[in-house]
Amino acid sequence: MPDLSPETGEPVIRTIAMPADTNPAGDIFGGWLMAQMDLAAGNVAARISRGRAATIAVDEMEFHKPVQVGDEVTLYARVLKVGRSSMRIEVRAWHRPRCQEWTEQVTRGVFTFVAIDENGKPRPVPKQTPSTAPAQPPDAG
Repeated sequence: MPDLSPETGEPVIRTIAMPADTNPAGDIFGGWLMAQMDLAAGNVAARISRGRAATIAVDEMEFHKPVQVGDEVTLYARVLKVGRSSMRIEVRAWHRPRCQEWTEQVTRGVFTFVAIDENGKPRPVPKQTPSTAPAQPPDAG
């Protein structure tokens, strides 16, 4: 499988790490980064499921490098597996220090989502995926 990096994919989320997101040591809090990763995976899960989806598990969470205040954080995601109602999505976070041009991977995790209905109950994921769906809104013509 290809690596999820600036060279191999489109970002799902790009944000700036801010002072309010730091731990007592002055690094960006791991929980903040994990929340950003969950948002990125949730964005992908909503597109695939064509509706609501809920996080049910986070696996293989790896923190490789610290993120500093002012770093640009970019999250890349890809679908690993789609089941009847579940989706496994890998997310990798890369950072670019504020005044630099280089980037490096800082975190990786695998998130499992379940498509849910209006009552919060599991529902099937539609067979049509974003890669096979029309590129325009249904009423565009």
